[in-house]
Amino acid sequence: MACMSVLTRDEAQNRAQLLDVHRYAIELDLTTGDDTFDSRTLIRFTVLADQDDTDTFVEVKPAELRSVTLDGHPLDPQTLDGNRLPLKDLTPGEHELHIDAAMHYSRTGEGMHRFTDPADGETYTYTQLFLDDVQRVFAAFDQPDLKAAFDLTVTAPHTWTVLANGTTEHLGDGRWKAATTPLISTYLVAVAAGPWHSVRTEHRGLPFGLHCRRSLAPHLDADAEELLDITRACFDRYHEKFTQPYPFDSYDQAFVPEFNAGAMENPGLVTFRDEFVFRSAVTDTQRQTRAMVIAHEMAHMWFGDLVTLTWWDDIWLNESFAEYMGYQTTAEATRFTDTWTDFGVTRKPWGYDADQRPSTHPVAPEDVQDTASALLNFDGISYAKGASALRQLVAWLGEEDFLAGINTHIDRHKFANATLTDFIDSLASATDRDVHAWANAWLTTTGVDTLTPELHTDNGHWHLTLHTPPTDGPGRPHRITLGLYDHDPHTPHGLTPRTPLETDLSTTGTTTLSAPGPRPALLVPNDGDLTYAKIRFDDESARTLHTRLSGLPDPLTRAVVWNALRDAVRDGDLPPTTYLDTARTHLPHETDLALVGGVLAFATTHITDRYITPDERPAALATLTDLCRDLIRRTEDGDHPGLRLIAVRHRIDTAAHPHTIAAWLAEGTVPGGPELDPELRWRILTRLAVLDATDETAIAAELADDPSATGQEGAARCRAALPHEDAKARAWDALFHTDALSNYLFTATAQGFWQPEQADLLRPYVARYYKDAVALAARRGPAIAEAAGHWAFPVHAVDPETLRLGQKCLRKADPTPALRRKLVDQLDDLARALRVQQQA
Repeated sequence: MACMSVLTRDEAQNRAQLLDVHRYAIELDLTTGDDTFDSRTLIRFTVLADQDDTDTFVEVKPAELRSVTLDGHPLDPQTLDGNRLPLKDLTPGEHELHIDAAMHYSRTGEGMHRFTDPADGETYTYTQLFLDDVQRVFAAFDQPDLKAAFDLTVTAPHTWTVLANGTTEHLGDGRWKAATTPLISTYLVAVAAGPWHSVRTEHRGLPFGLHCRRSLAPHLDADAEELLDITRACFDRYHEKFTQPYPFDSYDQAFVPEFNAGAMENPGLVTFRDEFVFRSAVTDTQRQTRAMVIAHEMAHMWFGDLVTLTWWDDIWLNESFAEYMGYQTTAEATRFTDTWTDFGVTRKPWGYDADQRPSTHPVAPEDVQDTASALLNFDGISYAKGASALRQLVAWLGEEDFLAGINTHIDRHKFANATLTDFIDSLASATDRDVHAWANAWLTTTGVDTLTPELHTDNGHWHLTLHTPPTDGPGRPHRITLGLYDHDPHTPHGLTPRTPLETDLSTTGTTTLSAPGPRPALLVPNDGDLTYAKIRFDDESARTLHTRLSGLPDPLTRAVVWNALRDAVRDGDLPPTTYLDTARTHLPHETDLALVGGVLAFATTHITDRYITPDERPAALATLTDLCRDLIRRTEDGDHPGLRLIAVRHRIDTAAHPHTIAAWLAEGTVPGGPELDPELRWRILTRLAVLDATDETAIAAELADDPSATGQEGAARCRAALPHEDAKARAWDALFHTDALSNYLFTATAQGFWQPEQADLLRPYVARYYKDAVALAARRGPAIAEAAGHWAFPVHAVDPETLRLGQKCLRKADPTPALRRKLVDQLDDLARALRVQQQA
């Protein structure tokens, strides 16, 4: 078979100049078997006059291409070259293209994914067509700037319901017809079919719906009112922000199984990973995250769906905008008012980390030559850094001018496509500020600025010099708040804030200011976290933080400080053990759940597993165990269930000995609560497997009690974690050789496989990883390549040999783009971990 071709920007531009695509009529038949479905497509399009070359192609990736007809004349299906069907010598004017094919179902979350629920045997299918996977479902001119209207008809088993971008009507005999869409891009077409459990309502005259697998029905019903309240509140808030009304005929939210992303902004039918239907206890921070994702995807209805990028170099416009709006609107419209603290401690480090790797790129890159390259840019830069830049832009412009520019942009380009230049021109129309210069400094450069303060006093004044060494390119304008704090004489560990100072930093790299009175005991650059920059502390401020960090009154300030400490560890400027000691001192007094979870996550996944040596690891785990024990004791009164749940989770994960957690599992509860729900039971069993304190009999018994999809993943994770040669061999074969695992079971198996406690047993697999991962990525495609590079990489093996083998792989093995990008990032993180260990 010929290899599949990726679409280049030049090809897309040429095709957009040649074609005007009007309408697709798509018929899908989902009753033809477990492996394939039928797909028939009619495309009506116009070839524009005055073109020298009228050859083009349509994309399709069939299991079988049965027939092709252009304007009533058959074309030879054998001319299909990989995923491209050539259309030659097209005449100017109207054309109709008919394509009849059988298409493969996917088990990797790409194209038309098919899933059978182990809990009840029911089957579900849904589409995920981003970025160029529409070709797996129906034939298309697959690029975002060839928008069209879509008519969709689906034949499904009689017990199923079919959801789509528009309202759907059951015609009888399992046939469903969706309302014609407005003009949308091919990657935004959506279908979800199966015996859904649905909760329906109306808001502002529009149908709203929530949908999930039947086995999750009780859990969806329990949260339905919360989900609908958030949806309604965000919907109303966006109508206050945007002058254009919601542009589609309904708003469905489907929670679907084995979804690769957090969610997908399909117009009128947003799909979410169904872990957001909580079947076990969760913290309020997890509920807040779910609310933010709802707000994020709804923002896309205007920015991404109504106005769509012209080419994938502007993907940040979709994701950065929705990320910013998601956090901001959740804070404004729902009970979750502290979303920016969670952003600061969980999302922003994602951007900082990505921006310091060799694979970094500008927020608005100029060199996205093809779709394979574009797919690599869905990272912490396009989401977290871009959202941080927009938050800084709002602070710099003011929200009124920012929203005025946004509404101008939407009005100018609704139901069409737009570029970065269009966006900046729209913003510039609403302000006297030089938005073009701002965009050049913020969006076309790479790297993280670092704000480093120097303080001294004389003649009754204190003086600050703030250094911002410039990155490549023009200096970035920063508008920041300087937080000033004094020791609280009435509280041993308290801090009292002074009136903060707001300032615009000089783009030359040095800013100076003075103020009367004694210097503050603590100065926090970027207090309020309004800009995107790493910060450092002067010596006296660092001493103050050592004893009084938990005395800072605002959780967002504490998030800025914890991020600074995190960055200092990663840069080799703060010993990892000092970070652990700081957490041990201050986290027992922390009240913000996002902060507790974020600090413990960094301590367990980075410090204990990577940044300290194996000899130091037992002491580090003991420190974290003691910390979690303190948090559990502090929450015995039952007033802080979320904090207690976080502490229990991390107490399980850091257990160096099995006795305590094995007793919890046997008793079905943590003394004083909580009772063990499925998530906690599988968490304990996984840790017991790592410690060789359980066996296959116990895993099978647990799976019999919880035969759900999550239970299947838990069992796969436990079996891969067992420290026995035969267990590791079976897990490795399942990961890299049989190709039978779905995307979720692959991830679960990989999560269980590598364990720091099992380094000696796993050593032979480190060398095998690179060769086997390269072959796997080539066979199974980008989604599994991403999982293999992320979850299946031996992150625990922090040694020069692992680094050498990985560098050799990059030089000689030619991994696929998706795997190469993950390996570049993993190896850079590995080199950083080696440096941290050597400097500690």
